[in-house]
Amino acid sequence: MNDEPAIVLYDGVCGFCHSSVQFIIKRDPRRRFRFASLQSDVGRSLAEAHGIDASQLEGLILIDASTAYQKSSAALRIARGLNWPWPVFAALLLVPKMIRDWCYDQFAKRRYRWFGKLDACSIPSADVADRFLCSIHNAVTVRAP
Repeated sequence: MNDEPAIVLYDGVCGFCHSSVQFIIKRDPRRRFRFASLQSDVGRSLAEAHGIDASQLEGLILIDASTAYQKSSAALRIARGLNWPWPVFAALLLVPKMIRDWCYDQFAKRRYRWFGKLDACSIPSADVADRFLCSIHNAVTVRAP
């Protein structure tokens, strides 16, 4: 990861995804990650700018510099940017993507059943609100390809 902010696009109504965003925030003291819900205009615009149909996603996207990563690649690259011991999990990037993404997809299919579905995207607390992209103008530091 470079020093530019990276953007995590997530399913804003998924209970697990919401918890994952909170997990990342607590383990990212450098404030490297910014967040946008895939249901938001910003999230959809950023996904489209990278050739991704946000309505067809079963998980998260990491936009780092001008590259978009999906599924297991996104999750493991996010882990690489967190405090110890989470970067260790980036070693799983050595596992073939087909195998990693199959495991990811199996989990993603069951996430609503296991963790629930929120009625709406949650509103971030004031201490982290600046890390959530509410307009495309907040996302200009991440370049499209």
